[in-house]
Amino acid sequence: MHRFFQHVLLGFIALSWCASLQAQTQKGVFNVRDFGATGRKSDDALPAIQKAIDTCVAAGGGTVFLPAGEYTSGQIRLKSHVRLYIDSGATLFASLDGKAFDKDKAALIYAQDVENITIEGRGTVDGQADYEWRTLTDFDDAYIRENMLLTKAAGRPLFRSFPKGFPTEIVYPRLVLMMRCKDVRIAGLSFIRSRSWTINPYACERLVIDGVYIYSSLKDAVWADGIDPDGCKDVRIANSTIETGDDAIVFYSSTTWGPALPCENLTVTNCRLSSASSAIKFCDGNSVAVRKVTIDNTVITNSNRGLAFMVFDGGYVSDVVLSNLTIECTRHGWFWWGDGDPIHFNIKRRSEVDGTARQNEPPAGSIRNVIIRNVIARGKGTSGINGHPDSWLENVSLENVKLWLSHDPESPLEKAVDAMKVRWAKNLKLKDVEVFWDKPESGKWQSALNVEDVNVLEIQGFGGRQAKLGADMPAIVLNQVEDATIRDSKAAEGTSVFLQVKGNKTKGVRLVGNDLVKAKVPYRMDSEVKSDGVKSMNNISR
Repeated sequence: MHRFFQHVLLGFIALSWCASLQAQTQKGVFNVRDFGATGRKSDDALPAIQKAIDTCVAAGGGTVFLPAGEYTSGQIRLKSHVRLYIDSGATLFASLDGKAFDKDKAALIYAQDVENITIEGRGTVDGQADYEWRTLTDFDDAYIRENMLLTKAAGRPLFRSFPKGFPTEIVYPRLVLMMRCKDVRIAGLSFIRSRSWTINPYACERLVIDGVYIYSSLKDAVWADGIDPDGCKDVRIANSTIETGDDAIVFYSSTTWGPALPCENLTVTNCRLSSASSAIKFCDGNSVAVRKVTIDNTVITNSNRGLAFMVFDGGYVSDVVLSNLTIECTRHGWFWWGDGDPIHFNIKRRSEVDGTARQNEPPAGSIRNVIIRNVIARGKGTSGINGHPDSWLENVSLENVKLWLSHDPESPLEKAVDAMKVRWAKNLKLKDVEVFWDKPESGKWQSALNVEDVNVLEIQGFGGRQAKLGADMPAIVLNQVEDATIRDSKAAEGTSVFLQVKGNKTKGVRLVGNDLVKAKVPYRMDSEVKSDGVKSMNNISR
């Protein structure tokens, strides 16, 4: 009798499970196990996953469900009105067979010209990236040449990471690649160990990425960017943690996947970012525009560079607000871009970077209308804010920024001189900017702020001094600066010279209402500056 009831109970459970499965299917849930997936890593899950997607589409849309288990797959083609849900305990692995991916558009999850798609769950997407280290003897890379020469001069080998199989292996799939998609949501998942960029949308509209975790080795993972929107509109990235060997979040306007398009209407909020290169990057590969961007409430840690504005291909960056940030930068390996610098602006023509002449190369691009405010930043490299001789920065403002510079005596890449260096800018505003020098000091350090080739400068509420106490160096240097006002600022304890004015083009410098009591010398003019180049009004000094 006991066994009879056991059999009845088991039969009831089996019938209930079948009924539940049927009900789920009727509701639009398509379990990949029902299409042949085993949940064993060694088996090819692609046929089952793709069949589930195709069946879901034929039914008018719904959810393709990956329950707990391990699924190895080649290139999955996601289609309109499909929600790919990877459950807790489920891992979707990218196949290690390069032939399992499209050669030109390799990705584990690929979508093209579709709408209303979702990739979410509490599971994991794993690219299975692997790296190997090699010592290079005959190597030159214009983009990191300075680091390379400094490393060699220190007697250290050019030892660096490469993806396993490079250069004979030619397929390095992204984890997610989307082309011209609309109404996309990616949420909740962990994306780890990508062999190339992790999430790369091109020409997509209305894209939400929320609550994801992206990870690749900060030491090894070259090319493994986090999120790279290219020519996209209406993008929201929120509540996510990104730790990547390469750039964490990058905005492109490039020709990689088609015509270069503006990347615009972008928001990033409540994120934590780490990168062996740049945490947030307005990418050098900008042929048209990156514009209308806000980044707020974000923490940057352990990054080779914090905020990077770079234009090398003739495009422009405009209408950007970055606020409420904490930035912690340190130097990573010599082969990464960056110098432990919290803030970096750089406009160049591509030929000026790599020395290669190009036909019909566009003129230098531009960066304008940028506000950076409410920032606490710590770094090891100079924050360089540089325009171009032919294209000056326009309307850049730094407000309520506290900047610490630290020394790294063991690094052969140590090259910081000033805490902040600005060149080729007009209508520049620095309000409530403070500079602090950490111990130990570098013998190369000089001024807190060095400004050169700037037209219309306003400095208000500045705080800082020269690097070394007792050294006859200025806290602020103005060189070839026209129409500058320094007001309501205070010389820090131990200031030798608060302001040094240089350059035969310098004129119209005004010191108004500053507290210079703690400066041995309020200001000093070089002989090349005209006698009426500086006016001092209502300042307090010794």
